[in-house]
Amino acid sequence: MKTIRIILADDHTVIRSGLKLLLERQPDLQVVGEAANGRQAVDSAAALEPQVAVLDIAMPQMNGIEATRQIVARNPAVSVVILSMHSDEGYVMRALQAGAKAYLLKDSAEADLIRAVRAVSEGKSFFSPAVSRMLLEDYMRQMQQKGASDSYELLTSREREVLQLIAEGKSNKEIATLLNLSLHTVETHRTRVLQKLNLHSVPELILYAVRKGIIS
Repeated sequence: MKTIRIILADDHTVIRSGLKLLLERQPDLQVVGEAANGRQAVDSAAALEPQVAVLDIAMPQMNGIEATRQIVARNPAVSVVILSMHSDEGYVMRALQAGAKAYLLKDSAEADLIRAVRAVSEGKSFFSPAVSRMLLEDYMRQMQQKGASDSYELLTSREREVLQLIAEGKSNKEIATLLNLSLHTVETHRTRVLQKLNLHSVPELILYAVRKGIIS
């Protein structure tokens, strides 16, 4: 069984200890380092080379979003799970733009953290169900206000496949291999998906996929 190496960063010792206990009950999960602030988290990620970093969004010296940005810049192989009290889209978007793969609400961490860690270690995204619901409700409200139809219907079957694979964190090269397409064709599909959905970045595309229930 492959062991997933994890670092934990939270300025509350009790919360950190509880999360460590929760994770290490699983035979395939190992907490190899802990940090009490964002700066320590960045240093730990560099020294210990974990597969997954679980970061509180609000930490002293350096917040979780900036720590995410620095960790991923140094080692893109580290998948970051953000823990937060905030469920609004602005926080989720900032976390994704920084390079996070998962966004969990602290009150659901006990139920969702193990699944999130395993998902991001496989290159997938993961969001607390409450975050997914919030994004969906917000999206539907915007659609109603605009009186707009769902632009998802404009996508071809192949474009929908490409959309899901991008949202799951696959690279253009991986998508080309999976769908038996040339790299140029995948890049063309990717461009068309963004244009048709009026999206401008991969984080926006991931949020769209969560709202649509295409990824969890």
